[in-house]
Amino acid sequence: MAVETNFGYVDGGRQLLAFQALTATKFGATFYFGKENWKADMKFKAFLTEHGVSLLERRFLPALDKMGKICHLFLTRDHAIFLHNLLNGDGVQCIAQFRKQALFDDYRISSQNEDRIAFAIDVSLLLRAVRSSVSICTEFGNGPTANRLQIKLVKKLPLNCTQPMPFLTFETKGYKSAVVQDVPISKPLSRAEVLELQTALDLAQDLPQTLVQVPDLNQLQNFVERMKHVGDLLNVSVSKYGDLHVQISTTLITLGAEFRKLLVIGEQAESPSDDRNLSAQTRSERAISRGDAQRVEVSVKHFSRSLQCHLAKPDCTFYGIASQGSCLTVIFQFFIPGTHQTDKSISLHCRLPVLDPGSN
Repeated sequence: MAVETNFGYVDGGRQLLAFQALTATKFGATFYFGKENWKADMKFKAFLTEHGVSLLERRFLPALDKMGKICHLFLTRDHAIFLHNLLNGDGVQCIAQFRKQALFDDYRISSQNEDRIAFAIDVSLLLRAVRSSVSICTEFGNGPTANRLQIKLVKKLPLNCTQPMPFLTFETKGYKSAVVQDVPISKPLSRAEVLELQTALDLAQDLPQTLVQVPDLNQLQNFVERMKHVGDLLNVSVSKYGDLHVQISTTLITLGAEFRKLLVIGEQAESPSDDRNLSAQTRSERAISRGDAQRVEVSVKHFSRSLQCHLAKPDCTFYGIASQGSCLTVIFQFFIPGTHQTDKSISLHCRLPVLDPGSN
């Protein structure tokens, strides 16, 4: 017995929710989109590991869902990468990158574009499919991995449609049954579009020269939640002394918070002794004038949204300002369970667009 469900259709960020039976065909041959036909020369198939399912279902997909409805999933020979806003440049850029071993087993990918495949996908539909698959595996098996969860690209012809559509399919096979769940995706990106996405990804990997570690993300999140009702713009400064200064101002009120003597990675400097008795705002101004700090203005909404990455349960969080004040960068670090060693198979960071050129 086989059961198939469809989680809707994604087209340029729009979705039509529907659940309907589908007639399956193998991935290959030709996709048709309007008057254009596109030769499908790409294949992807892998099995999600128990650890991979846990990472996606309980941590990263809930966090990514808060970042935006639609993201790009970029698959390469060695990595699976979720990308928000890298091509349109509007809003918070978010990059979650996994080595294939962190999520998958028996990972197979091929295309004429150096084995790279990218497409847009609705994060909420993807999360729903993963959760549903986990529930099915648990209910009909002896645990989440009793029935292996396969994920693959397919082409299918929905009922009452004349054009085949691309899907990311989740398939769970039991002893007497199989459950197939289809998540619609956009037309896979062309060679030129993949190159553009890769270029944007490479540019987004540049690190600020100074990063400061914020030990208590919940404290910062609570402060920002209160400030959301005061104004729309947030001034953020990061110094080589290990200070993070966050301030919001209106014609009637100024609110700020300062985190001092934080762990610094990269360029650092000793805080002048005569600054100790000064106000936080004055210290920040002096540090900027000395070239020991940078300040940028960002949207409170963007800053608050980036904090939703705490749902991915990072072990450390770092803030830094890119060269020339081009963006505010937030880096989330993950440890290998049971250690304080960085898990290099997982990375997550955000880049917040700057509303003011800033000063440095």
